[in-house]
Formats: sequence, C-alpha cells, structure tokens
Amino acid sequence: MTLKIRFLNSQSIVSGLALLGAVTGNTALAQGTAAPGTITVQVNKPGAPIAKTMYGLFFEDINFAADGGLYPELVKNKSFETDENLVGWRAIKGAAALSTYLVSSQQPISATNNHFLRLTTPTASPDAGFINEGFRGMGVKQDAEYTFSVYLRKGPGNVSGLNVTIEEPGRGGNGPEAASSGKVLAETKITGLTNEWKKYTAVLKSSGTAAKARLKITMEGAGTIDLDVVSLFPKDTWQKRENGLRTDLVQLLKDMKPGFLRFPGGCIVEGRTLDERYQWKETIGDVASRKPLINRWNTEFKHKFTPDYYQSFGLGFFEYFQLSEDIGAEPLPILNVGMACQFNSAELAPITASGPNAGNAATGDLTLDTFIQDALDLIEFANGATSSPWGAKRAAMGHAAPFNLKYIGIGNEQWGPQYLERYEPFAKAIKAKYPNMQIVSSAGPSPDGPLFEAASKRLGVLKAEFVDEHYYAKPEWFRQNVGRYDNYPRTGPKIFAGEYAAQSVAIGSPDNKNSWDCAISEAAFMTGLERNADVVNMASYAPLFAHVDAWQWTPDMIWFDNLKAYGTPNYYVQKMYSTNAGTTMLPVQMPNNAKNGTDNLFASAVADDKAGDIVVKLVNYSNDARPVKLNLAGVKKMGKSAKAIVLASNDLQAVNSLQEPTKLARKKSSSKYRLRR
Repeated sequence: MTLKIRFLNSQSIVSGLALLGAVTGNTALAQGTAAPGTITVQVNKPGAPIAKTMYGLFFEDINFAADGGLYPELVKNKSFETDENLVGWRAIKGAAALSTYLVSSQQPISATNNHFLRLTTPTASPDAGFINEGFRGMGVKQDAEYTFSVYLRKGPGNVSGLNVTIEEPGRGGNGPEAASSGKVLAETKITGLTNEWKKYTAVLKSSGTAAKARLKITMEGAGTIDLDVVSLFPKDTWQKRENGLRTDLVQLLKDMKPGFLRFPGGCIVEGRTLDERYQWKETIGDVASRKPLINRWNTEFKHKFTPDYYQSFGLGFFEYFQLSEDIGAEPLPILNVGMACQFNSAELAPITASGPNAGNAATGDLTLDTFIQDALDLIEFANGATSSPWGAKRAAMGHAAPFNLKYIGIGNEQWGPQYLERYEPFAKAIKAKYPNMQIVSSAGPSPDGPLFEAASKRLGVLKAEFVDEHYYAKPEWFRQNVGRYDNYPRTGPKIFAGEYAAQSVAIGSPDNKNSWDCAISEAAFMTGLERNADVVNMASYAPLFAHVDAWQWTPDMIWFDNLKAYGTPNYYVQKMYSTNAGTTMLPVQMPNNAKNGTDNLFASAVADDKAGDIVVKLVNYSNDARPVKLNLAGVKKMGKSAKAIVLASNDLQAVNSLQEPTKLARKKSSSKYRLRR
C-alpha cells in the first residue's frame, strides 16, 4: 500500500492541505519544538463508501461563462435576434457610407431565426459595413484558424461580394466611433451571391495574437445585401468538434476528475419571469435555429450592469450532456419547477388549469403539467431509444447511444409551500415513469432558518433522495461548521452541497476575492463533508467560471480572458480533494480525542481500494507549524515512504491571477516522510 499526504497550510510547513497514501505505522509530518500530536487513522475500521459523485462541478451561465467563455463563438448577436437588435454591432464611422441599415424580418431564413441585417449603400465604399466587437473583444492566436460562416442574400443593385477581416482595433477601439480600419490579422472575400439565402464559409488564419480583436464585414459594390447567422469559430475546439468548446477551460475541468456536472445553473433555470426561464427544448437541434434569450444576470447587479448579456444557446443541453461524457462526470440537469426566481417576480405557474393563478396574463396557458412533461421528455432525450421521439432527436444530433442519465434536479433553490406543493406531483410523475431516476430537491437558498428547517423536514417525510443545500458565508463560518453533518440522520435523504463558497467580504460583494483564506477555510469544511460520506454524496463549489472583463458575481473558481485561463486557490483545493476522493471513508481520531477543528487543525482520511492507497487530508489554519504524527491503525503492509502534496502560503490574502496563474498551486513536497512501525 502507498501513503499519500496532502497538506493545506495557512502559514508554515504544515499550514495547508495534505493527503497521504497507504502505509502502516507512524509518520512525523512536521518538525517543531513541541511534542507532536498523534492523529490516528483507523484503517481497520472502514466507514461508509465514498460516492463516485462526491466532488463535482456546478456550471451556471453567469460571468459570461457560456457565450464569451466555454462556448467559443467569437461573434456576439450573430443572428440579430436579441431585444436590442444590434447589440454587439457597430456601423463603421457611424454608417456614413450606408444609406440605410436595419434589422428586418421580411422572408427570413426560418420561423425561429426570423431577423436579419439589411445593408444598403448608394456607392461602393470600403466603409460600407459593420464591425462586431465580440465578447469584450475577440481572442485570436497567431497561426490559428477560424471558420467564418454567414447566410447571405443579394438584393437590388450590383453588390458582388462581402469583404471579411479580422483586425486589431485602430484608434477608437470597438466603441461607438469605431474606426474603419485597424491592423489586419486575416482577411477573405465572399463571392457568388444569389437572390436566395445561401450559407457561405471560409477559413481565416490569423497572422498575430490579439486578446481584443474584432470582425469587420464590408460590402463589395453598391446596392443591398442581407446577412444572417454571422459566425467566427475557432477550429481548435475540444475534440475538434465543429460546435465544440474552448479547450483550455474544458481541460481545467477534466483535470479535476469530477464526479458530476450540474447544469445549466441555478437562478438562470428560473428566470426573472417564467417567460425568461431556461427551456431546454429551445437549446437543441440546429445551432442556427436556436433562439437567443436575455440572460437573467444582465442587469441584476448595479456594480456590473451588463445589458449586452444574452444566451445564444450554442451551448445547449446536448452539448452539456456531451461535455459530461467527455470529462467523465455524471450529468445532473436542473429543471424549472413552475416557479420564476423568488428574489425577482416570484411568478408561479398554476398547479392545475383551475388552480391559483390559472389563466392569468403572466402565465398564459402554462400549468405545472407543462414543466413535468418537459422533465419526462428530457429523460427520454437523454436515455430513450432512437425509435422514441426525443431519443431520435438526440441521435439526429450525432449521439445514437444514450447518455445514461441517472440524476435530475427539480427546481433550483426555491423555498416555502409554493415549492413543496409543486415538488410532490413533479417527483411522483418522474418516479411513475422512471422509478430508478434519482431526484435532487431544494432546501432553499439558506443553510438554516425556519424555511430551511420546514423544507428539510417535509422532504424527509417524502423520502427525497437528495436535498440540495447552499451556503455562501464568511471564511470563519466554514471552519466553525466543519461538524455540520455529524448529527444528521443516517437514514434520511442524502445531501448535495450544491453551491458553496467562502465570501471574503460579504455575499454578492464585488470586492470578494478568491483568497487563500477562503480556500483553506473551504478545505477545512470539506474534511467534514468527507467524514460524513454516509450522508453527503455530492458537493460543488459555485460559481465555476468568470470572465475578467465581464463578471457579475465573485468569487469564482476559474477566471479567464479571451486567451488565457487560471485556477484560483479554491480550484486547487477542489482539485486536490476530487482527484483524491478515494473509495471508502476512514475514521480519524484527532490528538487527545479532540473534535475535528479543535485548535484549527482539521483532518479526514479515505482508502482508495482500487489503487491500494490511504489518503489523509490535513488542514492547518494556524500561524505556526504543527508537529504531527500519523498512526495508521490496522495496516498490515506498508511502503517505506509517504508521498506528499502541499498547498500552502504564509499570506492568507494570496490570490492567483492571469499574470501569476500558479502563485498558489499544489506542489509535490521536497521533504521525504519516513514511515516506521
């Protein structure tokens, strides 16, 4: 057996997180003047199995996580379908060379994609056109190739083609007074126009690297031309897929070896109103026909007012399932339960056609049955035979094999009787048709209080399988609540710690940082999750992604710009746990039989039966090195030394950045830990 150690230290040698592989005997982990305390790992008394889903990922389209992030389409508002029809687009020099430009719906490409841009110029001009600014610019790399595509239709006049250029902005940048030219990085010309809609494609190779490039399209000749579905997409995508995802961001996720992927988010599932809710059926099929929707986070926070934030749904439910498969995670879709966000409109769909709110102007013909049917259809889409209606749609998108969906969430973080009275018929309908489906239910947005307690009690009576608990709080809350699940009933619902993150300043504050103080406090709390693996089966930090120029919420686990990405200290804590999850919990006895967390020392341990390892995680939230001995009680075989990975800093305010992406990252210890009986 091999012993593996993972240290988390706040200040000195063993301030941090530590994991240990399997061995027998005692191991001194730190030197110091004080006599070392002994931590006993009871290898001979294995506890509960560690669920394969123990550590996973929570994805929400906030902070430009999808469009402008994981989904690498470079053109914003490519189909001109948003409410502010020309968001993302700027006429060159205020459209001086154009006699008219407008968004039209006359004879569109399709019923779902029913808006396009019409340009008219009386005389040929190099300035007769538009610039697309991208998502806070367009990230392009030297020698990388990008597929440009567009639907075009020729109108009156003699327009012979479309000039397409990727360029770095000149003077004036991407703003309202965008200059007509900049440094050209790639260019091509589209010709062969007809009087009918036709798709044109070209590959452009960039001659340079730019984080804030832009796309310029201009008319060749005079007259009228119609444009729609303007796309600039990198050829370098995950798995080289045509509608693939951004490679560096997917790699960061895959490296964590996550047990599950929860999608498409939290409050984004609900929408500010039911009309703005996330509807998965609108996110599958032909990408060009997916109808964009306002992002509910666009104007939620005054400190980050982003009215240009929309969901294109190029990243839709099929792509989420595919991503889950790619990174080896169980898919966990969360669906609307007939309730808009209770922090916004709190709009409700009636439970029955004759019930409360029935037929009101806001909900129209919606009833709870609509939402239940959406859930049943989603399960068929994921798991159904190719001969089934929704299974056939999955197969038509290129995935004949089922996705083997096992879990589904009913509602995000709703609370009160309105949620519970909708949850019951919802869960009953799913179980009637799919009895083996595991359902995740909501206990609300807070980790305590009357509403939380009432929901937890009722869900226990209903024999719910998973209860989703959320907690955003100060770092000290996480250290103080390491024993949160010690006294939970062992026969009730399993816990899904679906959203949690330490807040360095306050919940929702724009000044929150992904500091080492937050990360190590989360690590301490996670020892409590692991020690209670018979109760806690899922856990995920939230939110997952944030664009450095377009975020709404902090802190976040992974930050990126248009070219680069980095993991925060919180990311490395999560990765350390998830890549060392083990298979069986091992009881840990702290020095002098103290409670876990006494004197700011935290520990948990697991056995990895497949690898033959024992993994011990140690967290020292202290200013001083902590002399510690490990006693692995009951081990029959042992190696000669232990492997250690250390995550430590003497600065609790330390953060990573694009400039210093691994300032605080896990490192293999240069020290050797001798094992002896």
